[in-house]
Order: sequence, then C-alpha cells, then structure tokens
Amino acid sequence: MIIQSEAEVKALKRIGRVVAQVLKEMLNAVRPGIATWQLDEIGGQLLNKHKARSAPILCYNFPGHTCISINEEVAHGIPGDRIIQPGDVVNIDVSAELGGFYGDTGGTIVVPPKKEKNQNLCQAAKIALERAIEVAVAGQPINKIGKAIEQTADEYGFKPILNLGSHGIGRKLHEPPEFIAGYDKSDDSRLLEKGMVITIEPFISTHLKNVKDSDDGWTLLNARQGRSAQFEHTMIITDKKPILTTILS
Repeated sequence: MIIQSEAEVKALKRIGRVVAQVLKEMLNAVRPGIATWQLDEIGGQLLNKHKARSAPILCYNFPGHTCISINEEVAHGIPGDRIIQPGDVVNIDVSAELGGFYGDTGGTIVVPPKKEKNQNLCQAAKIALERAIEVAVAGQPINKIGKAIEQTADEYGFKPILNLGSHGIGRKLHEPPEFIAGYDKSDDSRLLEKGMVITIEPFISTHLKNVKDSDDGWTLLNARQGRSAQFEHTMIITDKKPILTTILS
C-alpha cells in the first residue's frame, strides 16, 4: 500500500494502536501455569472490544485469534492446551483489521528464571528491529533492512532465519513488497518508496537458519533445543524516520 491521504494514516494508526494494546496485555499476562488458549482468549476479547477482527482468522481461517509460539516454535504457533513453564521463550504475534486497514505487531519475552542466552537473544532481535527501522528511508534499497538484521544477529552470535521475512501491509495483511528478507539478500534491487506501508520483523535464532513445517500445518519450527525471538512493527516509509503505527501514544 502507498499512502494517498492523511485519513489513511489515521486509519492505520487506529488499528496499529489496537494491536499494540492487545500485544501489551497478552505479554503482561504471560506467567507459568497459564495455557496458550487462555492468552489467546485475552487477545480475542480485546480485539472484540475494539471492534477489530483477527487477521489470521479473517485471512487464513487460522485456529486462533493470535499466534503464540513457545521455545522450539518460531512462528504461527496455534493457541491450545500447552502450559507455559518457567524459563520458556514466548513469542506473541498480533495482527488485525479495522475499517478496512491492517496492523501487525509482535514481541518475545522470557519467563523467569531467565537464561542469559535467551535474554541476549531477545535483546538481539529488539536491537535488530531498531537498527532496521533506522535504515528504512524512502529511496534506500529494501536490502538495507535485511543487512541491518543480519549484522546485528552476527554481532550477538546468533543467526537470522532465512525463510521468514517482513512484508507490505495496508488494505490487506500481506501486500507488495513481498518477502523483505531478514538477511543480506544482495540480489534484491527494490527500493523503499515514500508512503509505502510495511512491517519489519526480525526473526533471530540460536540454531537453525531455516524453519521447518510442523505436522499441524501451521506452526514453524526451530531445532528442538533451538530458541528464537521476533519483534515487529508496522510503519509508513517517509523521507526521514518511518512513522510507526503499532505503538501506544
């Protein structure tokens, strides 16, 4: 999507604030003993309160309002009976539609007691997102986003996941530009355009560089002992710093 009016900016910020609030409430509710379906119920109720519709359900008939991935699960984890345990690495991805516009955000936390390596993994993913946002300027190569993510992962001794990436968003959950790589994809010659709406979502892993499909048809997996972290914002590209829509302000 390329922004054409201030009304579109306001609409994107509106749904962005909704998904940001839902993510915050769900992350605050993470604790040992809670089931992922209970976390998802919190998210579903909040989306309903704001009259927003879960994007995974709306677009893909996903069996949950949100995606909740734990430990060896990298992305698209199905909420269910899995009970969160001390030390778990928990990722929550919230995307939704409101008034014909979409917002997409995500975050990862470690349940106490926190292993230093898992804490560093989350820190690396968060900094990778911040650095990628800094280079997301109109006229710059899209590949700068992936380069910033890969350099940060290397700096912390981790690996970027190669077969997961960021994407365009706006009037649909997934729009052009498709698959914005989270690594230095040197053959990607596309440029960022002013008014372009995209997500940036670094996926960083302790083990594998490529995720695998699980038997449930949705969940994407790391190595059994591997862990991963993801943080995500939706944003509007400008001549300077992007406008982040998935923040609480």
